[in-house]
Amino acid sequence: MAQQHKAGFISIIGKPNVGKSTLMNALVGERLSIVSSKAQTTRHRILGMLNGVLGDDEYQIVYSDTPGVLMPKYELHKSMMAFVRSSLEDADVVLYVTDVFDTYEDLDFLTNWKDHTETPILVLINKIDLVDSEKLQVCLDYWKEIFPGKVILPISALEGVHLDQIFTHIVEKLPVHPPFFDKDELTDKPERFFASEIIREKIFLNYKKEIPYSCEVVVTSFKEEETIIRIASEIYVERVSQRAILIGHKGESIKKVGIQARAELEKFFGKHVFLEQFVKVEPDWRGKADKLRSFGYALD
Repeated sequence: MAQQHKAGFISIIGKPNVGKSTLMNALVGERLSIVSSKAQTTRHRILGMLNGVLGDDEYQIVYSDTPGVLMPKYELHKSMMAFVRSSLEDADVVLYVTDVFDTYEDLDFLTNWKDHTETPILVLINKIDLVDSEKLQVCLDYWKEIFPGKVILPISALEGVHLDQIFTHIVEKLPVHPPFFDKDELTDKPERFFASEIIREKIFLNYKKEIPYSCEVVVTSFKEEETIIRIASEIYVERVSQRAILIGHKGESIKKVGIQARAELEKFFGKHVFLEQFVKVEPDWRGKADKLRSFGYALD
């Protein structure tokens, strides 16, 4: 019989494209965050819950995937950084993710937070499968200078290397607390959110340059029937020329996105999916606070 219950929020932060979302998915054991080789793929704060028993104690770990830390250029970026700030405010443990190619930059609030926080920080050097031992040692020495006295752990989120050590460090630092969420919940996001994210992921995979960053996906209808889910989505771009590129010659490009997204949606939800996509132009949506709020972004 369990003696006590531990629970806490674990914030995953770091610069864009260091593998935070891949790590989140690996730690939770489910594909909750979309992943691409392009930076700034994650725009929201996404929670993923892991429940279990270790020894005599039950635990609930609430992982928090966040957008990559950057200097904001749009209102959208400001919203993304607001998600990062909120995750740091309620974190019981912070996983600072870097990689073997990354260097530290003084990014305003992050540097101030790092030097003054009392929250335990675990520094994770990701993508160690891509370098030799000599390069890895250089990385370890570098990050020990940036985060003196902190635990520095080399990992590969993609290959699953040393993820068990992350878990051990987290459980040791979890406070005694009742669960924050029902034990059968996996995430705080609704099904519509994951449907829109899956579509957006396929856009990131199929288009270059500014197109993925200029797109926002909104699921306008999500109707689940006994054997099929019917999903209608709107894809917003900022310019008419972007709409033409997104659709492609005779609609072939957007059709490819739809085919790939439907296959992923069916895998995610475990049902047949009927997917409709409509492409609309909303000029400068990334800079409009009211439009961003309607898309579900939090603004300062």
